[in-house]
Amino acid sequence: MLNAIARAAFTKLFTPLAQLLIKLGIGPDAVTVIGTLGVCVGALVLYPMGQLFWGTVVITFFVFGDMLDGIMARLLDRNSTWGAFLDSTMDRLADSAVFVGLALWYFLGADDPLTALLALACLVMGSIVSYVRARGEGLGVQASGGIAERADRLLVTLVVTGLVGLGLPDSVLTIALAILVVLCCITIAQRMSNVYVQLRSKESD
Repeated sequence: MLNAIARAAFTKLFTPLAQLLIKLGIGPDAVTVIGTLGVCVGALVLYPMGQLFWGTVVITFFVFGDMLDGIMARLLDRNSTWGAFLDSTMDRLADSAVFVGLALWYFLGADDPLTALLALACLVMGSIVSYVRARGEGLGVQASGGIAERADRLLVTLVVTGLVGLGLPDSVLTIALAILVVLCCITIAQRMSNVYVQLRSKESD
């Protein structure tokens, strides 16, 4: 949902920075990789140390790279298949790092196995959401959309984690992760239903 709502606003906001990076000779692929590495550092170094607020700050800063690379590619007219593949792969790596980092903290530091397991459940279900889209598009049909797309899941996770780092009870994050698991299940069902309808329509043509 957020992809459709925020894309135009973020494009307008980050276009000047994208133009500056291009002038400096930095390409969109480099921005994609650097952004992912930054997210991984924030998630896999700071989160397991219990630094939930500062980890979230670092992650949020580098998540903007995920917006910048697309803007840069459009400015350079480089909407290549390789760029899309790299971006999608790095997204999966970044998402995994966020939830693994949370799981490590809640397993080893906070001694809260329920929250840790829910973080891993979010990782698994989010991966299935992405797989359904990739598999559907591989079959030649549209398979995006749904109630909890990647941007929605990431926003909820980072906002709640950052607030917990500032003093909210850990139970708030536990509840948020549980809700995300449910929303991921709904999204999977929505995408599978969408793919089913399109494939049946193709078969009947």
